[in-house]
Amino acid sequence: QVQLVESGGGLVQAGGSLRLSCAASGRTSSVLGWFRQAPGKEREFVAAITWSGGSTYYADSVKGRFTISRDNAKNTLYLQMRSLKPEDTAVYYCAAKDGWVSRSRNEYPYWGQGTQVTVSS
Repeated sequence: QVQLVESGGGLVQAGGSLRLSCAASGRTSSVLGWFRQAPGKEREFVAAITWSGGSTYYADSVKGRFTISRDNAKNTLYLQMRSLKPEDTAVYYCAAKDGWVSRSRNEYPYWGQGTQVTVSS
């Protein structure tokens, strides 16, 4: 089993920055990812990273503004978000899976409880 706990969400003005953290416990997963869900919308892929951290993947909407990273010694996943826009407002979820990287939420069996990010215009 894998337990995931997100933190770092909050209210920020457009153009600002936030860093989300996800503390993982239990067994190690090869792939960690971030997803987000805005009100009335489906949960969507944001970014993912492999165990070694050598491979990262981003949604086109956040590429160049968000950076995903992981500290395996601390069992923690991060999402550095810069140049935030009102459309980035959502609940952000940390997720974990084994095997290959996927952008599909259906392939991630482990999820955190989510952290709210609100970007004001």
